[in-house]
Amino acid sequence: MTKINRTVLITGANRGLGLEFTKQYSAEGWQVIACCREPKNAYALNTLAKTEGNNIIVHALDVADFYQIDALALQLKDQKIDVLLNNAGIFPESGGVGLNYDKWAQAFKVNTMAPYKMVEAFFNNVVASELKKIAISSSKMGSMSDNTSGGSFIYRTSKAAANMMMKSLSIDLKPQGIACVMLHPGWVKTDMGGANALISTQQSVDGLRQVIADLTLNNCGRFIGYDGKEIAW
Repeated sequence: MTKINRTVLITGANRGLGLEFTKQYSAEGWQVIACCREPKNAYALNTLAKTEGNNIIVHALDVADFYQIDALALQLKDQKIDVLLNNAGIFPESGGVGLNYDKWAQAFKVNTMAPYKMVEAFFNNVVASELKKIAISSSKMGSMSDNTSGGSFIYRTSKAAANMMMKSLSIDLKPQGIACVMLHPGWVKTDMGGANALISTQQSVDGLRQVIADLTLNNCGRFIGYDGKEIAW
């Protein structure tokens, strides 16, 4: 394996898309900072880290705990981060009426506020890197144009807000040379996507990594699917 001197920090790296991102970036020789809430229970991630040698470093991080984010940023203050990949997210069930407002608030904290907090905390790490890229795993379910079925109020609103947050960051951070992108992974066979989903994590991450690779200051601030196609807001 050839070390290519690039570093990616991935949240929610213990399963699903996060685990596949970790696997693929590590296989290409990237240094992967793999974050998850409970590393001791992240069996697949720990096994992967052992087989990949020093390419994968696992850190405990609950993105809903902003003090923990700051503590990790302090620990990694001298680490350059080429790609900050905000992958962690939750999908609370929600129907039409009688929503659980505590779950709604938690979804906004994890899906919208936490990615912003990650950018705030690791801003200097990204600025110091060569690639200077920030990505978030979003969803078509946060698209106004794509919503033809209603429902899923909690998840939809949190992802729509995350898209707006990242769109603003793409403008505000451009002068610092940082490129931002919102990613739609497709309907993926994960714990969140379910067994009836259409594509595998490998297919999704193959495409999403290409989108990140193609990201520049000239095409940043867009909402892009794993197939490279732009998603309507």
